[in-house]
Amino acid sequence: MPDDPRPRLRRRFFASLVLIGLLVGMMIGRLTAPGPVQLERVEEQAWGLSLQFDRQPELYDEHLEGAFALLLQAQGEAQSGQLQVDGARVGWRLQNTEKGLLLHLVAARPLRGEWSGRAEAGGWRLQVRVAP
Repeated sequence: MPDDPRPRLRRRFFASLVLIGLLVGMMIGRLTAPGPVQLERVEEQAWGLSLQFDRQPELYDEHLEGAFALLLQAQGEAQSGQLQVDGARVGWRLQNTEKGLLLHLVAARPLRGEWSGRAEAGGWRLQVRVAP
């Protein structure tokens, strides 16, 4: 008597159900996952910069030989400008990199920089304060 084909069909049927469940779960996860954090606007202040995001980004800061840099895990438009902070001219540049947005603040004299963030209605605000 030949082998009964029913056990093989059962295994294939259950394997198909598992595969379909996995694919549907991945599609639902893709649809509900938030997109990248977006930079909405940059405002120059007397003490530094104020950046508005749609939600909180991950960020990393670094002091580089008198300059101050922030790497923001976000997407946005490249921008640049100059500030007057305590009588010193401070240049800033926001540029897109592979890892996110990179904010550089440089001056003729070494800079000290610090940042703070807080949630606001409809977004998240990052304040970058610099002092020569």
